[in-house]
Amino acid sequence: MTSLLFFCGHAGTGKTTLAKKLLGPLMRASAQPFCLLDKDTLYGGYSAAAMAMLTGDPNDRDSPLFLEHLRDPEYRGLIDTARDNLQLGVSAIAVAPLSREVRERRLFDRAWLGIGEDITLRVVWVHTSDEVARQRIVARGDPNDAYKLANWDDYRQRRFVPNDDIRGELLMFNNTAPSGADHDALLERLIGDAGAPPVTLRPLPV
Repeated sequence: MTSLLFFCGHAGTGKTTLAKKLLGPLMRASAQPFCLLDKDTLYGGYSAAAMAMLTGDPNDRDSPLFLEHLRDPEYRGLIDTARDNLQLGVSAIAVAPLSREVRERRLFDRAWLGIGEDITLRVVWVHTSDEVARQRIVARGDPNDAYKLANWDDYRQRRFVPNDDIRGELLMFNNTAPSGADHDALLERLIGDAGAPPVTLRPLPV
């Protein structure tokens, strides 16, 4: 059985680092081939070229223009690429913020994802405090984060912690200072309960 695993969370939470750390152990423990699909690696260069042409700022990832016209195609392309791999028998780890999709529970909607019940589906929400995230964003020095840092008080209002209605559907992982035991426990949740029944979606409020 192939697996589709999402590592989601806001900037600076360390979701890519966590996914890379678990990739090898996941393949060994599950005896499955996995591919790692990071949204920024897949689409960062393309979006930078598009934004440079449209606004003159290749690092703009927070303007209304980007959020309205390029955000969703990036995410759809990520999911489509993951599905192509699944159809070839290769499990996929997809790394991206996907905060809106988590909040709307779309990542648990197999019809929206275009996958069947034969795919093991897990969604990890990687989180840490706003201050730790900010320190990590500063340390990595990514030009795409310039707006976030310059407008931190405004940006942090877009960051959210999943509420109780959503948390029951997520694998929550505090990535502030995880131990080896924490990584092992997450690994077990990702592959150890693969036979668990699929999540039953509750209807979204109108």
